Amino acid sequence: MIPLKKIRVLETIRQGKVGGGETHVLDLVEELDKERYEPVVLSFTDGPMVDRLARMGVRTHVIPTERPFDYTKWKEVKTLLQDEKIDVVHAHGTRANSNVFWPSKSLRLPLIYTVHGWSFHADQAPLIKLYRTLGEKFLLRNATQAVCVSLNNYKDGADRFNMQHACIIRNGINLSRFNPEVCQPDVRKELGIGKETVLVGFVARMTIQKDPCTLLRALARIPKEIDLRLLLIGEGDLQDETVRLAHELEIEDRVIFSGFRQDVPAVLQALDIYCLPSLWEGLPIGLLEAMAMENAVIATAIDGTKEVIEHRVDGLLLPPQHPELLADAIHTLAMDKALRLTLARNARQKVVNHYNVQKMTRKVETLYQKVLLE
Repeated sequence: MIPLKKIRVLETIRQGKVGGGETHVLDLVEELDKERYEPVVLSFTDGPMVDRLARMGVRTHVIPTERPFDYTKWKEVKTLLQDEKIDVVHAHGTRANSNVFWPSKSLRLPLIYTVHGWSFHADQAPLIKLYRTLGEKFLLRNATQAVCVSLNNYKDGADRFNMQHACIIRNGINLSRFNPEVCQPDVRKELGIGKETVLVGFVARMTIQKDPCTLLRALARIPKEIDLRLLLIGEGDLQDETVRLAHELEIEDRVIFSGFRQDVPAVLQALDIYCLPSLWEGLPIGLLEAMAMENAVIATAIDGTKEVIEHRVDGLLLPPQHPELLADAIHTLAMDKALRLTLARNARQKVVNHYNVQKMTRKVETLYQKVLLE
């Protein structure tokens, strides 16, 4: 019997650094049915994600640019699509989509656009927000199919665009990798943190979106008599500013800046409380990973985050940019171990039931078949 030809899918994303979207791509590529699909990855910067894919034996390309709609790269992208004999293009995020839509369209290839959060936000200047909104409208119109990772993102789009060719596929987590029962290297011992110390963690990019400064201001409000430390994992535009702010607030002795790390499961296993004080999100993968690792989570009631967490059932929700409320939430969980453990167990169960990578990938595979038949 002649074997069926594998469907070659280009998974493309803006950067090679490992963040939420990049983790999504890594997990999707690993989980795809290799009997039917052959993934190829295109990143527009180099980084650890590219290295990990290479170790997995996945064909990976880097076409360097950090600009959206970089027409100087479109010919190179088109050549790659032809050389790799791609059948379906799957763009993750606005930046990646803006640099593959024209080559895909010129070759009449189906294009799926996964929206990991829209590029327009409430905090933007009106002119910038209008520009971003028009850009998203243009990209949606040129996609065969759009995917929103949360209902809230879908509704935000539907308020502005024709979402006729859009669906919701929520992010999923690799529950084998993010398993609290698996023994991980001892990050607390590495960092000199005692077993009785309540360890609060921020594992995200140091950007305005993730708002680490509000977390530092919250920590400054918590009495120093409480045995509590804050571990910040990540790099980004606000990295220097957060270090300066910790100095100004005189909380340097309670804060550990650990930079970018790839051993996220080990870091999460070391935490008691995970904080994500974001201003906007799609459906935050870092939050789902923390829940899968049985962290008690505190997050802002925004976008996809408020779809995941039920307040005081599997986490705590609060409005963004309120350091006094965040301080109260951290203080509550630091002093109430029983509540921490209840929230943590419920959080793990919710991810197991609703946000696992196998369910997510099967839905994506169905979508690949759909667009090829259109």
